[in-house]
Amino acid sequence: MRDDAPEQSSLRVLLRPPMLGLHALGVVAVVFTIVMGLWQLGVYDTRQEHERADKQDVPTVPLDEALGPDDAFSGSANHRPVEVTGTFAPADEQVWVSGRSLDGEDGYWLLAPLVVRDTEALLVVRGWSPTNDRLPAPPSGATTIDAVLQFGEDVGAPLGADRTTDTVRIPALANELPYDLYSGYAIQTEPAPGAGLETVPPPDPDVSWSVGLRNLVYAVQWWVFGAFAVFMWVRMCRDVVRDARGRRGDDGQGRVI
Repeated sequence: MRDDAPEQSSLRVLLRPPMLGLHALGVVAVVFTIVMGLWQLGVYDTRQEHERADKQDVPTVPLDEALGPDDAFSGSANHRPVEVTGTFAPADEQVWVSGRSLDGEDGYWLLAPLVVRDTEALLVVRGWSPTNDRLPAPPSGATTIDAVLQFGEDVGAPLGADRTTDTVRIPALANELPYDLYSGYAIQTEPAPGAGLETVPPPDPDVSWSVGLRNLVYAVQWWVFGAFAVFMWVRMCRDVVRDARGRRGDDGQGRVI
């Protein structure tokens, strides 16, 4: 008898008509749990997208209704569209922010103080440029813009002689500019910036991973059920083969007798 006789004997047992029904049931169970898990994962993704859309679909309000000059920046102000009226500071008080990409191309944001009243100013990202070789002049006189508020960024490089830094770090910039800065900054969306600049699209609102958590848990549960079905399927097949060998006997050399 060849060495692979036990495997051939086991295969014959597993391919008996009653066992084919078990195999079909196992395949159906595994496929079903995979499909249900993917469906619940899809529901989770949809809940995330709807939450993000809800945060984006909010009315534009005057700046003072979203953020005061002395207010700490809050989560409710983050990503809030606002209308701001003020006067842009002179061109030489603007700042380049490096490491900003647009459509896959590296470049710079042009950050400009927009004086809202007296010495109170909101830092506004006027637009994007591939180079920082000159500071384009801002609009003159009173200007009204639409913008989206953003949290200030973390520690970065100090402002260089070419008026370039790598983060919108408001406390650091407050030491470089003669204004009382708002606790957040804004990305201008309307009107188009002009002056060779391109409009910067605001980032999508942050959505907590826990939104739709129940559906994510359900997806994991379905996949756990699928793994358990595979485990039981394999175990039952082993038990059937062992019982068949026990009933028929084995001569110790792989020959069922």
